[in-house]
Amino acid sequence: MEHIHGTYNSYLVLLSYLIAVTASYSALDLAGRISITKGIRRMLWLILGATSMGLGIWSMHFVGMLAMSLPIPISYDMEYVVLSVVLAIFVSSIALLTVTRRTMGIKELVASGVLMAAGISGMHYVGMAAMIIGIVYDRLLVLLSIGIAATASALALWLLFYFRKDQSRHAVWYKLGSALIMGAGIAGMHYTGMYAAHFHVGDNMNYRSGLEIEPNKLGYMITIATLFLLGMTVFGVFITKRLSQKDSVIQEHAGWYRSLYHNNADGIISVDTYGLIMSVNPAVSRIIGVSAEGYIHQHVSAFQINVTEELRTLTKERYYQSFDIDSRSYDTTIVHPDGTKVELNVVNIPVEIEGVVVGNHIIARDVTEEKLAKGQIEHLAYHDELTGLPNRRLLNELLAKAITDNECSAVEFAVLALDIDRFKMINDSLGHTYGDLFLQAVSDRILACVDGVDAVVSRLGGDEFIIICRTSMDETVCAALADRIVEAMRQPFSLKDNDFYISTSIGIALFPQDSKDPVELIKQADAAMYEVKKNGKNGYQFYTSDLDVELLGRIELEADLRKAVTRNELVVFYQPQVSTIDNRMVGVEALVRWNHPTRGLLMPGSFIPLAEETGLIYEIGNWVMYEACRQMRAWHDAGGPLIPVSVNLSTQQFHHTDLLGQVERVLFETGLGAQYLELEITESMMMDATVSTTILQELNKLGIRISLDDFGTGYSSLSYLKIFPIHKLKIDRSFIADISSNENDKAIVATIISMAQHLKLDVVAEGIETKDQLDILTENECREIQGYYFSKPLSAVDVEQAFFVPMRGSVV
Repeated sequence: MEHIHGTYNSYLVLLSYLIAVTASYSALDLAGRISITKGIRRMLWLILGATSMGLGIWSMHFVGMLAMSLPIPISYDMEYVVLSVVLAIFVSSIALLTVTRRTMGIKELVASGVLMAAGISGMHYVGMAAMIIGIVYDRLLVLLSIGIAATASALALWLLFYFRKDQSRHAVWYKLGSALIMGAGIAGMHYTGMYAAHFHVGDNMNYRSGLEIEPNKLGYMITIATLFLLGMTVFGVFITKRLSQKDSVIQEHAGWYRSLYHNNADGIISVDTYGLIMSVNPAVSRIIGVSAEGYIHQHVSAFQINVTEELRTLTKERYYQSFDIDSRSYDTTIVHPDGTKVELNVVNIPVEIEGVVVGNHIIARDVTEEKLAKGQIEHLAYHDELTGLPNRRLLNELLAKAITDNECSAVEFAVLALDIDRFKMINDSLGHTYGDLFLQAVSDRILACVDGVDAVVSRLGGDEFIIICRTSMDETVCAALADRIVEAMRQPFSLKDNDFYISTSIGIALFPQDSKDPVELIKQADAAMYEVKKNGKNGYQFYTSDLDVELLGRIELEADLRKAVTRNELVVFYQPQVSTIDNRMVGVEALVRWNHPTRGLLMPGSFIPLAEETGLIYEIGNWVMYEACRQMRAWHDAGGPLIPVSVNLSTQQFHHTDLLGQVERVLFETGLGAQYLELEITESMMMDATVSTTILQELNKLGIRISLDDFGTGYSSLSYLKIFPIHKLKIDRSFIADISSNENDKAIVATIISMAQHLKLDVVAEGIETKDQLDILTENECREIQGYYFSKPLSAVDVEQAFFVPMRGSVV
């Protein structure tokens, strides 16, 4: 037996490695493709992939064998060659079936690796057996080659499984690196197996007829054919992948569209050019209140039954206009089966394909809440939020329209200005919450009074109301309406478990005799209303031209009053309070006067209501308190009697958050002892018992004496005496005026005096003007009086001259 040794063609060895790398890369790509396909396409890709991969692996082995040159010509047995090809394809099918599973555990990896190693080894040694030459193998190297095959197979399977679905931008480099590793493993197994083979020839060697073609040429032809097949496979994968990516993009976009279509909060109805409904989304059922599935394949007009009857024609016209290129938007209203109305904003969007409109999408949005909110905003813009009555803006529009409508016919209509005379007192004493409730009750009563009259009641703010009576009205009808309102307001209002009484002042201006200008009409009605207030309130007054002069005077007076404090035009007069026992002065009440530069000395009645209305009363009241305390301390220092000074508090002062601080500052700055300051309050200030109790208790702690002024004119006096820290009662002058001729007044005064004595309260009667009045009060043991019988209010100088100078030197 003669052993022969071969040599290797380096170029063919390198070429065999490149074939192994190419086959490995192809397998990685195929694995990814097969893993994402299903059904018959998956089977076709599996067959194609296994064939392509098998031919690539087999080709590598065949070229590797051809790379070895023996000194004798070699032929190949085609049966063994074909068998080796079948084994290569079988091995590839095992690999691809394994890695395209969803999961692969260690057991599956080992088992598949063993099968693949056995197949590769079988393919290699069957291919070697195809050589018509004697071969003897080194067993250890054969086992090593099989081990390399097993390791390479396991590594190849793991790489195939790991990179099968990688679609990232780095996937090509990952797969190329893996293909280089896999190619090295496959080549390593082959050349180890080749190294294990020892070739020999002998006399008894039976040569089989082989291929007539030269082996080198055959090798190149197989290589070219294999590379072409692998290239076509890779190209096919690439083209399919691109198509798959396009399909994926299309499917992704379709998914986005379906999600937008089905999950859209707006209802979408897709209609073709014949008006047949192709599809609807779920929101349509919610919007129309019934299932919309039954409308599919029906004409879109089937939805018109849900549209309100008055809008059906318009909705139909808008729909047909939607087949223009531009989209159309319009509003409509539908009715649910339960009668609920739903406001819709509808947009018809034409569907255009290649310049031809093939249908449209009807997109309906439920705007019921939006329209409701918009309506509420518009209502608030023209109506008073508290009472719901028209506000100043709407009043101006309505008044202008009334003038326009009646201008040609010269039909009269009236403008009435209403003001609540005691609203500020209620609002300040009870707080804004009860003030709002009171205004609502007032508006209800006014509306009840104008019921049956073509009139509009509006609220301009605060307690000011304007009524436009649009029917033909003469002064008799206006007077009757005003009387009804005044009488209605006289009835008590129940607030916070108490009854409150108010009055109303009404001014009336007539169109066209008073004015044809809307602003002038309201101004004239206001002027008439202020005339009522000036004359005692609780009534009505028609406008006359004379009131313009008075209104102008009122405006000028207000302007002057704002400067009166800074110009030192206000002065304090003092009216003595005298003991009926010894005619001794026991106190004085401070009363403000205005020394107007052109009108002379003005009494409080001519400017205090204006001060209360404009808010100037707070500043004036604090000034009076300071001036009265300063003057009393000056009299004390000059040797005058140590008597208190009584100061009236306004409602605004009483309810001001800094009242206690203001009183403390006045006492500190003037140096007057707290026991010599007496604050007079009215029953109307104490409507909120909780707040009033706190205020009075804090003043009481300072040592301030509290006097209840105008006692008997309110409606809760007895309860006030029980819960409030009050030191003195002042009997109102209205009970004193007729005490000598009216037995009822006499009995009331006697009762008040007796009650005060039993409650250990001081009592003073004001408004004493005659000896008869004094005698009756003295008989009933009223120990303090105040009035013109003893002295009118005097300036500080006159008080000092009339009372203190004669008393100086005496002990008080």
